[in-house]
Amino acid sequence: MAAIRTGTGDTARLAQTSAGVLRGGVEGDVAVWRGVPYAEQPVGPRRFMAPIPPKPWTGVRDALEHGPLPPQGKTFVGGGRDDPKVRDEACLTLTVWSPDPSASLPVMVWIPGGAFLYGAGQFQLYNGSRLAANGRVVVVNVTYRIGVFGGFELGSLGEGFDDNLCLRDQLAALQWVRENIAAFGGDPGRVTVFGESAGATSVLALLASPAASGLFHRAVAQSPALPLIADYETRAEQAQRFLREVGARPDELKGLPQRQLRHAAGMVQLRSVSSTPTLAHGLTHGVDLLPFDPIDAARRGAVADIPLIVGTNSDEASMFAWSRPPMLPTTKANVEHYFARRDAGAKDRVLAAYPGYPRRSALVAVGADAMFGAPTWAFADAYGAQAPTFAYRFDHMPTTLRALRLGATHGSEIVHIQHSYGSHLGRRLHPLGRRLPPAVGRRMQKAWLHFATADQPEPWPRYDTDRRRTRVIRTTRDVVVDDPDATRRAAWAGLY
Repeated sequence: MAAIRTGTGDTARLAQTSAGVLRGGVEGDVAVWRGVPYAEQPVGPRRFMAPIPPKPWTGVRDALEHGPLPPQGKTFVGGGRDDPKVRDEACLTLTVWSPDPSASLPVMVWIPGGAFLYGAGQFQLYNGSRLAANGRVVVVNVTYRIGVFGGFELGSLGEGFDDNLCLRDQLAALQWVRENIAAFGGDPGRVTVFGESAGATSVLALLASPAASGLFHRAVAQSPALPLIADYETRAEQAQRFLREVGARPDELKGLPQRQLRHAAGMVQLRSVSSTPTLAHGLTHGVDLLPFDPIDAARRGAVADIPLIVGTNSDEASMFAWSRPPMLPTTKANVEHYFARRDAGAKDRVLAAYPGYPRRSALVAVGADAMFGAPTWAFADAYGAQAPTFAYRFDHMPTTLRALRLGATHGSEIVHIQHSYGSHLGRRLHPLGRRLPPAVGRRMQKAWLHFATADQPEPWPRYDTDRRRTRVIRTTRDVVVDDPDATRRAAWAGLY
């Protein structure tokens, strides 16, 4: 590693990777490399195929600007003026922040969420500079394929179409970390993978994937949405619907325009809610890369034996309830439809656990537990019997979210872990956070960093099915509670 001066007076950093030399820069107290290719770009003949290592280059390659976002629609998460705007299929890049490129520090690899339809590691909400500086860790943000190009399963179409492309991209990024992170000051033997929503779903899938063995050593799953994982047969049927919708043969798909493919996949997504509890975009189990659904894998003991933090927010579905999406049961009609598709006999038992149903608060709670709470409780029970597990529930709600009646909504914990209070969303949640991070943020970041650099977060008792001790994260202080959602958890028992 060497430092050189650029013409503007900024300090530039050189890092030797397996593919060539990268020139990075400095952001605050850390060195940063942006737009780092971790795989050959999946364009042209490589569309819909598994990633392969990047081609080597000669000379010094600039890593000063972000790569493009994956093709996607607009999202409030990436709504800031500092967020990248360019979208392209050539999106397999990552960002590295390092407080000391000459050291050998723990590594934290962030997998962003977005329902496998939205998201990218380049968003300012996920900026890892403060996490790296405060915790003396190397932070790596991964951008992977989403939507029809990565989050829509076409592996059943045969040669030229690989399954679970988004998961394969994440694995390629983790393999890049193992091979190259020492050049950035990271220790490849101390890697924590962490993510939120679809990113957390991916984390749990990585725990259940034989291909991920040895690539990371700790894991954090924030608000996983395990119903985004479906069996191979369901995905194969959806792929055939996609072909009918797009009006093309498999061998024609690689040459069709993005817009046409994205529209067809979107139509299949909308129609999927009428036939299955599983959306058309997501991961696939029943294949070599992911033999079992993560809950089933944990019950079989077919998961990695590494420490895990896992949890949800207390008002996960409040933000989604505004738009009343048909795929999330937050209206009475959607709840009726959901149980008719999933398990009609369980409806009365489950709904009895929500006093006041069908009032809005009860409906939102049902939607939250259907997508996030119930499958997470089931996974924690199963995984806790296999490996050290630490559960949490995030209850903190800033004044802005309380005024909007959103509470501790989905994703609102991210700014506290990353300390990304200067992002578009962070400024709205905590306007003073850039100058004075709130106490809840200081506690959460400290706990996540302690977990990544030590054996377990302190103070935090292990989760087991005897007591189900859970850290409840509140505004002023955290408390440990035995089975804080016992009634609702018991009502959903057996559905996941």
